[in-house]
Amino acid sequence: MSGPPERFSLNQQTVRQWSLPELVAGCAAAGVRSVGLWREPVREYGARAAARLVRGAGLAVSSLCRGGFLTAGDPAGRAAALADNRAAIEEAATLGTATLVLVSGGLPPGSRDLRGARERVAEALAELAPCAARYGVRLAIEPLHPMFASDRCVVSTLRQALDLAERFPADQVGVVVDTYHLWWDDTVGGQLARAGEGGRIAAFQLADWVTPLPEGVLLGRGQLGDGCVDLRWFRTRLDAAGYAGPAEVEIFNPGLWGREGAEVLAEVLDRYRTHVQ
Repeated sequence: MSGPPERFSLNQQTVRQWSLPELVAGCAAAGVRSVGLWREPVREYGARAAARLVRGAGLAVSSLCRGGFLTAGDPAGRAAALADNRAAIEEAATLGTATLVLVSGGLPPGSRDLRGARERVAEALAELAPCAARYGVRLAIEPLHPMFASDRCVVSTLRQALDLAERFPADQVGVVVDTYHLWWDDTVGGQLARAGEGGRIAAFQLADWVTPLPEGVLLGRGQLGDGCVDLRWFRTRLDAAGYAGPAEVEIFNPGLWGREGAEVLAEVLDRYRTHVQ
């Protein structure tokens, strides 16, 4: 069998059972060239030490997850969010990735004002984008499925993400295209073209949609090919839109986490070749 596809990247959450050194060693052994990292395990290991570990294995960091949660209405909450995102920008730069994924945040307690919450995201981006630019990092707004709008992400469609991103220079603010969150939207094809024309596609993430969803829904992402998402359709549309960056497989699934990591990675690579490449 040939080596891993050149653009394939493994997000750390797909093999959450692996420590950071195990992730790096496992990917290097499998010939994978790129990984998507998460802040919590990176901080635990140390950002500078993590950067040395990844570089030493010849790997690149496709993205860092995550910043965001920018919808707090009170001054203290807003200040804390901005400080945390500035720290995330520095961590991304230390790791050598140009992409910091942002999950915008949900409605503040007691609020029903979606439009107002999105405006607070825009206000925060206005403060964070120049900081990110100084570090050579692009803020990547990730729209999440509408089921997460109340508690996790008031940005639910690619159109909404682009409406926010386009207020800022394209090299400072872009968008994330995640198949798990966008597959249901029949306008997404046109929005992908729009994103490509504007140079806004900062990251491409892959997971499948399977039902029934588990209780809590957050950990219900499916292995590639197990659900109803036309994964290759997304890949070809992004190709047509001019995106040539990593395709990062990010699957939150306890069933995968309960298995041996190398076995999961081998299966993910096989599914990627079958359903995405």
